[in-house]
Amino acid sequence: MLYNRSPWTISDLCDVQGTPRFIADSMLGKLVKWLRVLGIDVVYERLIEDQELVHRARAENRWLLTRDRRLVQRRWSGTTRFILVEKDDWPSQLRQVLRYLKPPRTCDILTRCVRCNEYLKFIPRKVAANSVPPYVFNTQRRFVQCPGCERIYWRGTHPKQIIKRLRDLITQPHSPRKKTGSD
Repeated sequence: MLYNRSPWTISDLCDVQGTPRFIADSMLGKLVKWLRVLGIDVVYERLIEDQELVHRARAENRWLLTRDRRLVQRRWSGTTRFILVEKDDWPSQLRQVLRYLKPPRTCDILTRCVRCNEYLKFIPRKVAANSVPPYVFNTQRRFVQCPGCERIYWRGTHPKQIIKRLRDLITQPHSPRKKTGSD
């Protein structure tokens, strides 16, 4: 369910590439991970109070993703946009959020750190040498690193499996969107 009672549209809260920026409540950790896999900017802190969550959404011009109906009712303001995530399972949650976005661009997939949301940067292979297992170093040529948490990523079998899973998930038929008061 999309809550946007202001005259603003979802495009008003987009980054330079036209992708909306989000902040998510603590109930949506798995969804956050998969949105980040798609290259979408999602702030997530597990231990954040509702009031601070709403404040940051406003201050940083982000959509608030939440499963908490009371949060939406209690903290509603015309300057904060919400998507009330309806389902418990992350695949359904992801499909719901993606209905409000442009189709994900393949070039954005796996460009953000799934842990801290930073854009990944290419690093010289020799920089990765002491930080990855020897087998990985010997079989991989390109490495990226998160400038925030310094985690190193490479294109092993995971990216292929992730892309296949996303493709299957996004193209799966799903139940039609429920009508809301704003439809």
